[in-house]
Amino acid sequence: MLLTALAVYLDDPQGSPLFRQCRVGKNGKLFVMYKFRTMIKGAEEMKRDMAAMNEMDGPVFKIKNDPRITRLGSFLRKTGLDELPQLINVLKGDMSLVGPRPPLPEETARYTEYQKRRLEVLPGITCTWQILPDRNDILFKDWIEMDLEYIENQSFLLDLKVILKTPGAMIHKDGR
Repeated sequence: MLLTALAVYLDDPQGSPLFRQCRVGKNGKLFVMYKFRTMIKGAEEMKRDMAAMNEMDGPVFKIKNDPRITRLGSFLRKTGLDELPQLINVLKGDMSLVGPRPPLPEETARYTEYQKRRLEVLPGITCTWQILPDRNDILFKDWIEMDLEYIENQSFLLDLKVILKTPGAMIHKDGR
C-alpha cells in the first residue's frame, strides 16, 4: 500500500494519494470511504459539467474513457488496487470484505424503496458483480438484482467464493 501511495503521488503530485469520499453504509449511515486517488485534482467539481457524458443507467455516473483519470489511475481501477485503502473502512466497522458496493448519498437519494434494500447490510470492498468478466458493462438494475440476491443468500461460503475469485478479477483486469 505504501508503494502504491508513492506511485500515485509521483504520477500526479497535485493532491493526496488517498481519496476520501462520503458514502452510504448499512441502514443509510454515512461514512468516509478511502481509496487511492485515480483522478486529477478537482475531478469531483468537474463531474457536474460532465453529466451529459454519463454512460450508465440509473442514479450512477460512469464514463468508460473518463478524461479525469490519471495514467496510473487507469491501471489502479482496472486491477482494483485503488480499493485497498478500504481495508481501513473494514477495520473501522464501516464496511465488510464482501457486500454491495457503497453508494454515494446523491445516488441513494434517487433510489426506489426496492433499491434501498441493498442498504440492509454492510457495504463491501468486493461483491458478486465485481468478479464477473463484464463488470464494467453491467446495468444498474442488474447491480441491484445481484446485490439483493447476495443479501438473500449471504453465507460464509458465498463470501469465501467471492473473496477467492476477487484476485483473479484483479489480475485479469476485466473481472475474469
